[in-house]
Amino acid sequence: MNIQSDDLNKSLSHKDSGYGRIVFILSLLVFAISLVSLMIGRIYIEPVTILKVIVSDFFPVSKDWSPTIESVVMNVRLPRLIAGLLVGAGLSISGAAFQGLFRNPLVSPHILGVSAGAGFGAALGILLFNSLIITQIFSFVFGIIAVCMAYMLSRVYRTSPMLVLVLAGVIVGSLFSALTSFIKYIADPMNRMPAIVFWLMGSLNNVSNKDLLLVMPVFVICITCLIMIRWRINVLSMGEDDARALGINTEKTGVFIIVCATVITAASVCISGIIGWIGLVIPHVGRLIVGPDHRHLLPVSLLIGAGYLVVVDTITRSLMITEIPIGILTALIGAPFFALLLKKNRPGW
Repeated sequence: MNIQSDDLNKSLSHKDSGYGRIVFILSLLVFAISLVSLMIGRIYIEPVTILKVIVSDFFPVSKDWSPTIESVVMNVRLPRLIAGLLVGAGLSISGAAFQGLFRNPLVSPHILGVSAGAGFGAALGILLFNSLIITQIFSFVFGIIAVCMAYMLSRVYRTSPMLVLVLAGVIVGSLFSALTSFIKYIADPMNRMPAIVFWLMGSLNNVSNKDLLLVMPVFVICITCLIMIRWRINVLSMGEDDARALGINTEKTGVFIIVCATVITAASVCISGIIGWIGLVIPHVGRLIVGPDHRHLLPVSLLIGAGYLVVVDTITRSLMITEIPIGILTALIGAPFFALLLKKNRPGW
């Protein structure tokens, strides 16, 4: 008996050390990607200069760089980098949490209609006010409204609540997508219409320091909550009956996960537009690396998603003279990669 216990402890210790090594490597990779992202652009900036510019806000450093360099780093690239890290991490961890909650590998953070509702809110804000701050507020509010509508609609039927919730999300998403199409139909084709279309395709071009001050606490709080209860997602993924037998209040826990993931997704959409495939594909990449255990999967998905979106954003703003919307590139990369995953692995849960 003691020999079996020792073998089990050694196995768990080996797994934990392997997981810790993976997290450390991914963290270093994300840091390197972030530094390269700050360097690359219309103006190439040396990494030492970047670090000195950032540190100069906290410690006295002799300024041997131009005001233009400082403005580019602090007002353009750094806010965009932080937004990319937050959005990529948020969408990835939300997708992993939703896939565990619904026990479905094809679920993404947008499944409950939050992106469709946020897209309609943004289109309405651009049409009526053409103000960035109002557009972001409308986007966030209507994203939350869409998920609330899906949840209330799912309460009509008490059987298979998770399945009904997904179906309700599809219904609400289709409704808001139709409303968005109507907004585009009546919008001014010369000014408002291009702005709506470009916003819906996703971009971090308009992110400012003020935006980060508003949304960063939302991301940090909700991501922290999901990380803290990630062991409960393991139990929920076993099925509602088994989760109840283990003492988990499945309804309250499910609602809590949905609220956290929805708020993260709505905050992401309100500052970056609709960026697809990240919340669907990245959790699968995480499972290939650390397996299906959500205690390991959520942190790893967070790191992979953060680094991935920063890479994609760097490519979109550096590849051509005009910026490519992020949503186009994530779809071009995500769809073939997901097809490759389906080919190499049998679909299933």
